[in-house]
Amino acid sequence: MEYISTRGQADGQGFEDVLLAGLARDGGLYVPEAWPRLSTDEIRGMRGWSYADVAYRVMRLFVGDAIDSDALRTIVDDAYGAFRHQSVAPLVEIGPNAWVMELFHGPTLAFKDVAMQVLGRLYDHVLEKRDQHITIVGATSGDTGSAAIEAIRGRKRASIFIMHPKGRTSEVQRRQMTTVSPEDAPNVHNIAIEGTFDDCQALLKSMFNDAPFRDEISLSGVNSINWARIVPQAVYYVTAALALGGPDRKVAFSVPTGNFGDIFAGYVAMQMGLPIERLIIASNSNDILTRVMQTREHKLDAVVPTMSPSMDIQVSSNFERLLFDMYGRDSDAVRGLMDALNATGRFEISQAALDGVTDVFNAARVDEAQTLEMIGQVYRETGGYLIDPHTAVGVAAARRGLVDSDVPMVTLSTAHPAKFPEAVEQATGVRPKLPAHMEGLFEREEYYDVLPNDLGVVQEYVRGKVGGA
Repeated sequence: MEYISTRGQADGQGFEDVLLAGLARDGGLYVPEAWPRLSTDEIRGMRGWSYADVAYRVMRLFVGDAIDSDALRTIVDDAYGAFRHQSVAPLVEIGPNAWVMELFHGPTLAFKDVAMQVLGRLYDHVLEKRDQHITIVGATSGDTGSAAIEAIRGRKRASIFIMHPKGRTSEVQRRQMTTVSPEDAPNVHNIAIEGTFDDCQALLKSMFNDAPFRDEISLSGVNSINWARIVPQAVYYVTAALALGGPDRKVAFSVPTGNFGDIFAGYVAMQMGLPIERLIIASNSNDILTRVMQTREHKLDAVVPTMSPSMDIQVSSNFERLLFDMYGRDSDAVRGLMDALNATGRFEISQAALDGVTDVFNAARVDEAQTLEMIGQVYRETGGYLIDPHTAVGVAAARRGLVDSDVPMVTLSTAHPAKFPEAVEQATGVRPKLPAHMEGLFEREEYYDVLPNDLGVVQEYVRGKVGGA
């Protein structure tokens, strides 16, 4: 399996090199040179399989011969053996032909665990084989950070630095990251950036694009710019479809998304052959993805803090991967759009490019009042089922009548309601409790440093910590 950059000016790479590189050296994102396919019979043959069995089958297509079969099987089994629900991503019916897929049964109560638990073990395997050490730098709007830290903490061949926007995550999200003790995990470093998530992400990309710095610290990334993050996420689209009659019945998905990685994984599943009726882009008040799909104009705006902070994003990095396919895999066209975005803060998609994906994607914006109302509505309709604000955005978008009612609609539930107790309590009068394994979170000491939104300052901080390791 060969991977190429969306911007066309970086050499092709195998899976292991893409895993370690994260971002391509030309600033683009890696995608498969050609989409691997599963036949209808092959998909049908996976009915009744365990989650780990399906994950192994799907990931094998993208890993190729880079990792031997026994090693990949062990990685997958170990990763999903750590989840608290045997199904890993169970479906819960919340109405007629309406389902929620719970993706929060991993160690940090968020969908990021589904990929991160695999990613950490992939790093271990490849770095041990190559006798290398890497420095992982990530940016988080809420859930990526804790999931990445949980996956990397204590590993001997990787140090991890996570940047989060100061004061712009929920308290639970922040404490999941910052209460990891340096004594228990000296390879973990938390940074609160004085700015937004987009500022954190811009710093991350700038570090990747600084080739001398990148080489000096052996930089790698765990954000969804890393292709190895996307692959495990495609798996739960397959398991959900199989549970609801696929591939002999189409299924639709509503995905609360900010950085476009989670919903792009659904697109990947489609390219593999999974019959998906529709992918609904569910946006909160930071609705750049909805706006671009409805108007063709991709124009940056100010980030608005909301009760669904993991979606408080204006620069959706993974959208570049979709653009690559929208423009017929024309890297020159994609590079031109990205250059325009960097220079002017906007670009416009051609009508022909947009027309090529409107049979796949719908988009809807859900504001704060609608989010609260949906949390309460689901609670009342189901006799007590609690959903977090991100899930509520997805359910609200799904109910806009964007898909035929005969098609099963699955909303991806990306976080446990206990991660956002204030919003859930405001909507329902019930304050969700943290699971037993997270008891005492609010009593633990926090460890993080506050840094300005300054590339040089952040790079020197990372250098200093890596040099002292």
